[in-house]
Amino acid sequence: MKLRHALLATAVIGTLGLAACKRDAEPTAPAATPAAQQGETADQFVARVNEEVRKLSTELNSAQWLSNTYINSDSELVAAKANERWLAQLNAWIEQSKRYDGQQLKPETARALKLLKLWTAMPAPRDPKKLEELTQLVTRMEGMYGAGSYCTGEGSSRSCRDIGQLSEVLAKSRDYDAQLDAWQGWHTVSVPMRKDYVRFAELVNEGAKEMGFADAGEMWRSGYDMSPAELASESDRLWGQVKPLYEQLHCYARTRLDAQYGKDKGEVAGGLLPAHLMGNLWQQDWSNLWDILQPYKAAGSLDVNAALERMAAADLARELAKPAAADGSAAERSFMAQRAAQLATAKAMTERAQDFYVSLGMPKLPESYWQKSQFIKPLERDVVCHASAWDMNMAGDVRTKMCIVPSEEELTTIYHELGHIYYDLAYNKQPPIFQNGAHDGFHEAIGDTIVLAMTPQYLASVGLVDAPEQSQEALINAQMRMALAKVAFLPFGLMIDRWRWGVFDGSIQPDGYNKAWWALKAKYQGVAPATARGEDFFDPGAKYHVPGNTPYTRYFLSHILQFQFYKALCDASGHKGPLYECSFYGNKEAGQRYWAMLSKGNSQPWQQTMKELTGGEKMDASAVLEYFAPLQDWLKQQNAGQQCGWQAPAAGA
Repeated sequence: MKLRHALLATAVIGTLGLAACKRDAEPTAPAATPAAQQGETADQFVARVNEEVRKLSTELNSAQWLSNTYINSDSELVAAKANERWLAQLNAWIEQSKRYDGQQLKPETARALKLLKLWTAMPAPRDPKKLEELTQLVTRMEGMYGAGSYCTGEGSSRSCRDIGQLSEVLAKSRDYDAQLDAWQGWHTVSVPMRKDYVRFAELVNEGAKEMGFADAGEMWRSGYDMSPAELASESDRLWGQVKPLYEQLHCYARTRLDAQYGKDKGEVAGGLLPAHLMGNLWQQDWSNLWDILQPYKAAGSLDVNAALERMAAADLARELAKPAAADGSAAERSFMAQRAAQLATAKAMTERAQDFYVSLGMPKLPESYWQKSQFIKPLERDVVCHASAWDMNMAGDVRTKMCIVPSEEELTTIYHELGHIYYDLAYNKQPPIFQNGAHDGFHEAIGDTIVLAMTPQYLASVGLVDAPEQSQEALINAQMRMALAKVAFLPFGLMIDRWRWGVFDGSIQPDGYNKAWWALKAKYQGVAPATARGEDFFDPGAKYHVPGNTPYTRYFLSHILQFQFYKALCDASGHKGPLYECSFYGNKEAGQRYWAMLSKGNSQPWQQTMKELTGGEKMDASAVLEYFAPLQDWLKQQNAGQQCGWQAPAAGA
C-alpha cells in the first residue's frame, strides 16, 4: 500500500489531490471577494458560500492539477495564485461567519459554519503579503519534491535517478551498499526545503492563531467531532491495541534481516531495523521484502506481479504486431509501441479495480475519467508521480494521477485511489461544505476496505493468482502478505503528525528537526538510519506529505477503520467463517450499505455515520486483531527465545 491521496493539502474543496500549492495575482485578494450581504441570515450565508465554493472549485483544482502534471515555474505561479485567491476568500468567509456566533442555529447550519473554519490544512495569515509568501513557499517545496532526483557523476558520465528508480533499488536489490546509496540519494532532495519549512510553520501558526487556535497542530486535531486532546488520546489508545502485533512483526523481520545480511548489518544498535533495508524509502510498507520475509516458500503462490507482468508482455506483443506507419525508424516504432502498451496495461489494471466497485452495484466511472486521468508517467516533463485522486468540480469530473507500472503494489494503490473517487461520486449530491469524508480517516479507509477483500480466492477468481492452496502454511503466507502492508504501516501513520504537532507547538525547534524525526521513528517504528543524519539534512521533507502539507493521522486512523468497515460489510454480505476469508466481491447488499455511508459525506458527526454502518460509535482495533489472529500466534512461535522489542537511542545520543 502507498500513501498517496490526501485531501487537498491546502483547501479541502472536494479534491483529493496531493495538493499543489497556490497563490493569487494580487495580494489584496480579500478586498476582491464577495462582500457579506446586509441582513443575510446564517442559512442564507451558508447557501451563498456553498454556491461560491462550487464556482471557485474548478479553477483552483485545475490550477493544482496543472502544477502536479506539468511542473514548471509557470504552472507553479498559476497554482500559487489560484490558491492565494482561495485562501483569501476562505479567510473572508470565516470572518463573515463570526456574525452568527452565539445565535441559535439549525444543527446543519451550525455544522457548516464549524466545518468552514476547519476547511483548510494550511491556515493563512490575514496579511496579504504573508498569505502570498505562504503559498509561494508551499508551491516551491512541492515543486522540489516532484522534480527531485539523485544525480551522480559529471559531464557526459552524469546520471540522475528519480523517486521511482530509487524506489526500485530498495524494492529489488539486496545489495546492502546499493540500497544505502539509493536511500541516501533520495534524502538529498529535501535538504533545500529546510529553510522554507521553518518559515512555512511560522506562517501557518500565525494563521491558525488568528482563527482562535493555539497553533496549526491544534487546528488539525479539531476536525474530528471531538476535542483536540481527545483525538490525541484516542490515537494513543488505538496504537496501544495494535502495538503488540507490530512488535511481533518487527521481531520476526529483524531475525530475517540478520540472516540475510549478518547481524552487524541486519540491525542497528538497540535492535532497530536499518531504514534502507526495509524495501521502501520511508519504511512504511514492507511488502517488497517478500523474498526475505515470506514464511513458507512453496505454500500458496500469491505472485500477482507475475500475472501483471504477463499482461504487460501481452499488451506489448499486441502493439508490436500492429502494422507500422510508413514513416519513423524501427527504434521509434518500438518506442511508441512500448508507450502504447504501458498505457494499455495501466488502464487494464484500473478497469480491474473498477470492476470490484461495479460488482457491488456502484456506477462505472464516467468516460471523462478515462480521458483526463494520468495513468503513466508522461514524456519530457516533470510530474508528481505520487498517486492521488481528484474531484475537479464537485459534480463528477473525477480523475486519478499516477505513474502506473505493472506490480501488485501499484494495483492495490489503484483500488485505494478509486475508493476516494467513489466517495466523491457518492456525496456529490451533498452541499459543497459537506462534500468530504465523515472525517479524513474515513476517506483513506474506503479503498483499503476493498483491498482487504482482495483475498486469495478473489485474486484467483479474476485470474491474478492460481487457485489458492488450502493449508495452514498458505494461510500464514496470505496473512503475512497483508501484514507487511497494513501492520507495518501503523506506527509510521502515527509518527509523522507527532513530529509536526511538535514543530507547530514549539516543542521541536528548527535546530532539532532531524533529531526529533529520527527519535520518533525509533520510538514508534523501531527503525534507524545506518549512518548519522545530522541537522544538515531535512529528512522529513523526503516524504511527500510534509512539503505537500497533508495531515497524516488520517492514515493511521484509516488503518483501524478499514478493518471495522470490512467486518461490517462481511456481516452484511452474510459471510460465515473466519474474518480473513471474507470477500464481499459481487455482493449488492454490502455495496448498498457502503454506498449509503459514502453518500452522507461530512453532513453529520462521524460517530453517527459509523454507527449506521457498523453499529458502534467508537474507533476500535479489535477487528484488526481478529483478522490477524492466526499470524500473531504464528509470530509468537517464531519469535520464541528472541529478545523482541528495541531500545531507542537515549536523548542527546
